[in-house]
Amino acid sequence: MKKQLHFLLNGLLISSLLLTSAAQASRIKEVASIEGVRSNPLTGFGLVIGLDGTGDQTTQMPYTAQSLSNYLQQLGITLSTDSLAKLQLKNVAAVLVTAQLPAFARPGQMMDVTVSSLGNAKSLKGGMLISTPLKGADGEIYALAQGNLIVAGAGASAGGSKVQINHLSAGRVPNGAQIERTVPTPLLEGSSIKLGLEASDFQTARRVAEAINARFGPGSARALDGRTVDVQAPTDSNARIAFIAEMEEITLTASVPSAKVVINSRTGSIVLNQAVTLGPCAIAHGNLSVSISSTPIISQPGPMSNGKTVVTEKASIQIKQEPGILIQLPAAPLLADVVRALNALGATPQDLLAILQAIKAAGALNAELEVI
Repeated sequence: MKKQLHFLLNGLLISSLLLTSAAQASRIKEVASIEGVRSNPLTGFGLVIGLDGTGDQTTQMPYTAQSLSNYLQQLGITLSTDSLAKLQLKNVAAVLVTAQLPAFARPGQMMDVTVSSLGNAKSLKGGMLISTPLKGADGEIYALAQGNLIVAGAGASAGGSKVQINHLSAGRVPNGAQIERTVPTPLLEGSSIKLGLEASDFQTARRVAEAINARFGPGSARALDGRTVDVQAPTDSNARIAFIAEMEEITLTASVPSAKVVINSRTGSIVLNQAVTLGPCAIAHGNLSVSISSTPIISQPGPMSNGKTVVTEKASIQIKQEPGILIQLPAAPLLADVVRALNALGATPQDLLAILQAIKAAGALNAELEVI
């Protein structure tokens, strides 16, 4: 376990050093995006046909049969109530179809869709998605999806045994949806555009505004808050696109990030960034174990006494505490020093969660703790 912790912390050190060197020359397009230029989620309900007996069980999924009846009715085929109840659709599965409508997408262009089983279908492999309208949050249809599924998995079962590789209840249809409607964007509206930073940081907002003013002249940009920068842009569409393309390539000198330690209490993962420092402190860490054992005791009555057998439990509680060793940690101004100091503790990742919180409470850890 100590070796695992050692590899974990040293891996974090290498990753942080690589990120530090790469972050020194970030561009505006890497730290900010233009407000209003984004994708839009689409979703729709459809049917996958052509399955090899691995579709929904209609007795448990009545909406599969109802959906097929509605689809056939659009084709001029009407099923009676009795016929609908007798349908055995082992080759059909009800699915939800999802996609991301890209920004600036035009009618006639194609995009990928993801198809996921909604019922109890065993597999969607080999199926075909029939025409499915994809709607946005406003309820309007923005695309139509149809095509053969690609399922990256395989499986077989016989005699109660089953073998499966990857997931068989979801797949993709490359270029499976044709866009029918566009989503207007405010990119060409007004005399300015707004940049939204990926993270709220006043220093980054100031640096972005200063870099734009240095390239295009004073007054070209101003920071509105810690996450938004307003930029004056040409009104002509061609000139504005050229302006945005040049602006996004402006190089920024990255500021030193705030020190943060991110702890995942469920998995025991710990991530430190390069700004974490450690003050001098002393740590004593020991293990306390409590074991409880229960032994049944049977009381048997004498012969001809008309008594009853009584079963009782005898509990034995033992407390064992291993001695803790007092370890003095020196001041660690660099991440490499912090890693070496934490490795010296020899604690497991789960123990390290509590140790870091205790060091922070004592004021020796110069970083913000974030538990996820």
